[in-house]
This record gives sequence, C-alpha cells and structure tokens, in this order.
Amino acid sequence: MSHSRGLPQSKEALLKSYTTRLKDDVKSMLENFEEIVKLAKGENETQLSKMTQSEQDTYEMHVRAANIVRAGESLMKLVSDIKQYLILNDFPSVNEAITQNSKLFRTKQAECDQKLMSLRDDMAADLYDLEEEYYTSIYK
Repeated sequence: MSHSRGLPQSKEALLKSYTTRLKDDVKSMLENFEEIVKLAKGENETQLSKMTQSEQDTYEMHVRAANIVRAGESLMKLVSDIKQYLILNDFPSVNEAITQNSKLFRTKQAECDQKLMSLRDDMAADLYDLEEEYYTSIYK
C-alpha cells in the first residue's frame, strides 16, 4: 500500500492486515496440502512398523486437513470482514446512493403534487357544477 493514494493510516494498516491474513491463510492451506500429498506417497523410511507409521500418517493427515479447513474458515471470515468494511466505510458510494434516492423521491413528490393539483382542479370544477345545479334547481 502506498501513501500516494491518500489513505489514512488506520485504513492503510487495516488493508495491510487484510493482505497479511490472506497471504498467511493461503500459505497455510498450500503447505498443509503439500504435506498431505507427501504423506500419501508413503516414501518415508522409519524405524516404526508399517501399521504404526500408517496410523501416525493418518493422524497427521487429519490434523493437516483440519488446518486446511481452519484456514478456509479464516478466509471466509476475511471476506466477510472486507464486505463489512466496504459497506460501512464506502462513503462515496453511500453518498451517491443517497443522492440518487433523493432525486428519485423528489421526482415522485413532484409527480404526486401534480396529480393532486389536477385532482383538486377537477374536484373544484365538479363542485362548481354541482353547486350551480343545486342553486338553480327547483328542488331546493
């Protein structure tokens, strides 16, 4: 992150922490996967019996698989944090959305005002006609 973009220190530190978390989690997933593949080859010669070595390798694979899952969950949490950060701190787009909604509602208000004025004029004309008819009627 460069200072030329004009990001405040807290934002830059947060973005660096996001980048670090991303790299660490992906690195953890890759390393654990590589180790699982090495264990699956079964080429390591040890003094343990085949059965004991097999159990130890199985246990290590389970642990490494759990580490991959943990790193995946951490990545999902990172994505969630980034989304939350964008939603809460993306002021230009929030302001743009507010401006657009404001324009939309002002347009709708003008349309409603126009329709109400037209309705008022129609009702006034009808009322005038009804009053005219009433006052000229022989049935008062």
